Amino acid sequence: MIEDLSPEDSFRLQVLLAQDLRAVRIEESEASPVLHALTDKGEASIPLSPNCRLDKYLRLIRELLSGHALGSPGGYPVYLSRWTRHGQMEGLNLGRLLLTGEPEAVVAVVHSPALTDELARDAWWAMPSIENARLMLGREKVARGTMGPVLADFLVEHLPFLQDEHLDIMDTVVVLLYSGALSDDSRVAIWRRGKQVNTHYVAFLEVAGWERCAPGPETTPEPPPEGAKSFLGRPGERLAGRQLLPLPLPARADRDLRLADMALLLESGDLAAHALARALEAQGQTFLAAAEAILERPETQEVVNRTLNALGRYFSAGVAEARDESRMNVCQALEPHLEAAARLARMSEEQVAPIFARSTAIGSLMRRKIEPVVSGVLADIRLLRGE
Repeated sequence: MIEDLSPEDSFRLQVLLAQDLRAVRIEESEASPVLHALTDKGEASIPLSPNCRLDKYLRLIRELLSGHALGSPGGYPVYLSRWTRHGQMEGLNLGRLLLTGEPEAVVAVVHSPALTDELARDAWWAMPSIENARLMLGREKVARGTMGPVLADFLVEHLPFLQDEHLDIMDTVVVLLYSGALSDDSRVAIWRRGKQVNTHYVAFLEVAGWERCAPGPETTPEPPPEGAKSFLGRPGERLAGRQLLPLPLPARADRDLRLADMALLLESGDLAAHALARALEAQGQTFLAAAEAILERPETQEVVNRTLNALGRYFSAGVAEARDESRMNVCQALEPHLEAAARLARMSEEQVAPIFARSTAIGSLMRRKIEPVVSGVLADIRLLRGE
């Protein structure tokens, strides 16, 4: 195939391939295509001189690179993308894939469970993108390595560009929070963005709910939120000792009085009492305020589902269903709060599933359809906040 390349490119590529390469990428510019290579000594560039159509010429280049790196003269088998994107690359040398100049090969490396901090650095050089940054930061070896802060800074910087991509916002923020590579200042900055785009709050609520689900002797931890499924181990190790929700509101003024009134119920393991106790805390009040801001104006069905799931997880975590304990000695004024807390503890996406099953609406139309459900949730939240 190399005979089909222009003489100058053929010679330069032969010299390049004789070196120890780490990664290759190709700028597919009609005016001036360039092949870039990362070596142990730095970067090298070869301006390409096509002697035929650019797409055909670049295919010849990639066939040459693939033959050298993988012994596959036909080029990188892009049809394998269906399974390489699922991380099924254990039988290949991942580093060799980065030498093919094929974007799909970089994606295969990024998706691999065998990804290391060093490979992440080379893959990032080959193909820097929001999706790749999010996927790589989701690997614990990468998050704790030298690339962790690099990828985290990139994602924080590019969060504003996601704009109305609400699913991407939620998944990006949840990975940032789980990674442990996010600075406290950045956590606060992302939280503050929730005032303009309330979707930013969702990931904080998910992580807070997950952290409350510490497995006990009779409990099984739930899977982490969608955006952090690739994490290994428990995120609590990275978040321990830190306030899960930044800029917390004060605890409710009557917190101590209410806890004293519920002492017997708390001791008995009553679900409603434990949920109300959490709501009275500073973090609980902050959680409720953020959930209220989201549910007052959610933009997509996924935002609604994940918020409702986070509500139920946070207020029910680690507590069995309410037992048949007598509440005769509990102040009557407390009963509405206990009932509201119990309803929030049982909250999940199931409450809106019948509506969403019949509609794909988003925005204002969606909000009108779910108003009968959400209005009740908001009323419970406002009661527990003392509004």
